[in-house]
Amino acid sequence: MSTSEKSSGKLSSLRRLWPYASPYRGLVAGWLGFMLIAAGSTLALPIAFRLVIDKGIGGAGGGSIDRWFEILFVVAAILAMATAARFFCITVLAERIVADIRKQVFTHLMHLDMSFFERTRSGEIISRLSADTEMLRTVIGSSVSIAVRNVLNASGSAIMLAITSPRLAGMAAIVIPAVIVPIALFGRRVREQSRASQDRLADASARASETLNAMHTVQSYAREAHESERFADAAHRTYLTSRIRIRTQSLMTALVILLIFGAITAVLWVGAKDVIAGNMSSGALGQFVLYAIIGAGSVGALTEVWNDVQRAAGGMARINELLRERSHIAAPAQPQPLPARFSGDVSFDAVTFHYPSRPETSALIDFTLHIRAGETVALVGPSGAGKSTVFQMLLRFFDPQTGSVKVDGHDVRTLEPADLRSRIALVPQDPVIFGADAMENLRYGRLDASDDDVYEAARLAEAHTFIQALPEGYHTYLGEHGSRLSGGQQQRLAIARALLKDAPILLLDEATSALDAQSERAIQHALDRLMQGRTTLIIAHRLATVQRVDRIVVLDHGRIVAQGRHEELVAQGGLYAELARLQFAI
Repeated sequence: MSTSEKSSGKLSSLRRLWPYASPYRGLVAGWLGFMLIAAGSTLALPIAFRLVIDKGIGGAGGGSIDRWFEILFVVAAILAMATAARFFCITVLAERIVADIRKQVFTHLMHLDMSFFERTRSGEIISRLSADTEMLRTVIGSSVSIAVRNVLNASGSAIMLAITSPRLAGMAAIVIPAVIVPIALFGRRVREQSRASQDRLADASARASETLNAMHTVQSYAREAHESERFADAAHRTYLTSRIRIRTQSLMTALVILLIFGAITAVLWVGAKDVIAGNMSSGALGQFVLYAIIGAGSVGALTEVWNDVQRAAGGMARINELLRERSHIAAPAQPQPLPARFSGDVSFDAVTFHYPSRPETSALIDFTLHIRAGETVALVGPSGAGKSTVFQMLLRFFDPQTGSVKVDGHDVRTLEPADLRSRIALVPQDPVIFGADAMENLRYGRLDASDDDVYEAARLAEAHTFIQALPEGYHTYLGEHGSRLSGGQQQRLAIARALLKDAPILLLDEATSALDAQSERAIQHALDRLMQGRTTLIIAHRLATVQRVDRIVVLDHGRIVAQGRHEELVAQGGLYAELARLQFAI
């Protein structure tokens, strides 16, 4: 594909902006209308200037000069008001379009399956959601408006130049390209160097961010001076790259001034001779020069915005790629409704599954397991045995390649995913704490929960006391990723969130792993109460936490190798007995 074809292909992606703009036709019409008024006023200014010179200053009587200056002022006032209104319309339109795009993209992301997030870097997603949409906002609110305005001004100026003086217009047709081409070439170099400068700045920013997020490690290894030197080196590279750009910009500025004023001087020289010869008036010469300046400035501005438009087209193409992503985990056309009285019976029937990113390795192989409603089952095994995969299958984050997963006899693929997940509460090993207050974090388990319900869940999870001790109690901001809480406190919040959800199926992934012995005993009592009458699956590495469960299922390399109660499995020998021997020294 040629460069032009690639460019046109990229630019065509901007057409997809119209569906976002069409709901705001009033703003679009207002922008176009005020754009035409502003362009007309701009093109009328040289005419008003000519009238001031020829009719006012050069007129027979001085009394009429006031009228011509009044006309010039009125034209300028119309231009000012139309420009302000145009700016308002296009800026508001840009903000609305970008807000709608961001909402659509984020909503779309919320419904993509886990395989997408497994193969796509989160930084890339954030870049598309923020940087690409920000580029669109800049282009819609500024560059597109500049481009349209300058196309109108350049076209109108070319026509008026020919009307004002065909002879000088022919001369300008030769001079203007000679001015624009060097400016465009220098501008391209400046843009390339600006990108390099931004890249170096991004490197320095990334270095600073990485270091600041690892201050515990930096200071524990006494590497403050080392990190300062590394950042200073990155900052110096940024400076060196910026200095090259500054030098090029300085040369370009000198060239622009020289070429523009040289061209104006040449036109004035020829025009002045025509004025002396009586072939044109002084006002007409001034009018011609103003049109030439408007035309040259407009063409120059168009070359400047072209790169921004191309970048925005590329950004829109990346956003469209994201919106074209389809979830492999979708609700069927007619999902089966789960009954209100949901017992929580779970079964895995001959499930074989491999993750999309690792097709060569099966996470589960011919996995068959039935968990009766209300039964508590622990999944035990070495890392990579498939324990977490069982949870992901049950939550339908992935679908198996063969076999089926059922709840209360319903294949999960026939259910609405949100309906299925509303019946399951998960306490992960690494709790997720949002950048909000404690109340909002807890209420994430059930959005319509009353304050009293939240307090009760916190008490059961042994979290109420430490939450009340926070500066603003339940309304204390917990910091990014819960940075104001200890690991054990974060885990208790996650347990309280699951308690508040009060779902028939409970998934515990080492739910007490971050707790001290005293807190663990208290939490275990709360979990025992919570598990009563519920189907509970527990992932456990510490066998002491699962000795009293109804059944222990031992996994190894995606297969069930043994199941039974603790004493039975120890007596049988095998993998579980070996794990017990290592942990209990038996």
